[in-house]
Amino acid sequence: MRVVLAGTPEVALPALEAVASSHHELVGVVTRPDAPAGRGRHLVASPVGLRAEELGVTVLKPEHPRDPDFQAALRDLAPDCCPVVAYGALVPQAALDIPPHGWVNLHFSVLPSWRGAAPVQHAIWAGDEVTGATTFRLVPELDAGPTYGVMTETIRPRDTAGDLLARLAEGGAGLLVATLDGIEDGTLEARPQQAEGVSLAPKITVDDARVVWSEPAVAVDRRVRACTPAPGAWTTFGGERVKLGPVEPVATQPEAGPLAPGDLRVGKRDVLVGTGTGPVRLGAVKGFGKREMPAADWARGLRLEPGARFGGEA
Repeated sequence: MRVVLAGTPEVALPALEAVASSHHELVGVVTRPDAPAGRGRHLVASPVGLRAEELGVTVLKPEHPRDPDFQAALRDLAPDCCPVVAYGALVPQAALDIPPHGWVNLHFSVLPSWRGAAPVQHAIWAGDEVTGATTFRLVPELDAGPTYGVMTETIRPRDTAGDLLARLAEGGAGLLVATLDGIEDGTLEARPQQAEGVSLAPKITVDDARVVWSEPAVAVDRRVRACTPAPGAWTTFGGERVKLGPVEPVATQPEAGPLAPGDLRVGKRDVLVGTGTGPVRLGAVKGFGKREMPAADWARGLRLEPGARFGGEA
C-alpha cells in the first residue's frame, strides 16, 4: 500500500523505521511544524520530520490538518492508508476521508482503557500490572475508533514512564506494520471497542507532578515513576523547587523511628523521606539551578540539619 505516516516525537521513530523498511511504499510524512528549541530558541524540525528528510520522503508540516492546502497536498500523495503515532493534533473528518483505508493509529494502551494523551503515565500511576498497545481506525471521538490489533506488555515494578514507553514503541512498531499488512490483504477487520472499561488518560501537568508526601509510600513511588522523565516529579525545599528522580519505598521502618510526611533523614549512604505510611529512599535530586546528583550528595552539599523537611503539600 501507499502510506503517509503521521507522527512527531522520538517515540514515533521506531514505527517510522518499521514502516519505511516494510514492503509498503512510504510516500510521505505528516508532522508538527518546526518549533523553537535550545538556548537560542532556533526553529528545529521534529524528530520524525528530521528522520523523514534523511530518508528522502516528502514531509508535510501543516499548522493544522484542517488546512485546505495540506489536504490538497495529501490527496496529491494518494495514500491508501495513513498510519499515526503520537502526531499531536486532531485530524478532521475531511482529512480522515482522504485515504481509502483511513488513518490507523497506534495507541499505547489496551483500549478502551486509558484513552487520551498520557496512557503510559496513567497506567503506572494507577498501579496496573499489564498494559500494551492497540491499533485502531481514527474517528472524531477521542481514541474511540474500531480496533485492528493489540499487544500486551508487563509493567515492571521499577518502570518509569520513559522505560515502559520505549518498550511499547518498539513492540508497537511491529504491530502497526502487521496491521497494515492485514488491511492490505483483507485478513484484518476493525471491530468496535467494548462499551465497558473505558478510562481516560489526560495530559499530566506540572502541577500534577508535585509530590504529596501525606500519600502512602506506594502512591508517592507511582507518581514519581509516572512523571519520569516528563514533566518530572518535584517538591520544594527552602522555598525552591527540587526535581526528584524515582524513589524506592523502604520495606521496614528505620531503627531511628518513623518519619512524618515530608521529613528528611540523612544517612551515610542514603536519604529517607517520610510519607503517609513508611518512608521512601530518594534517588536522584536536582536542586534549582543545579545539576542532577545522588540524593546523598545533594544532602551533603546542603549540610542538612535534623528537622529538615520538604515543603508543599504534606
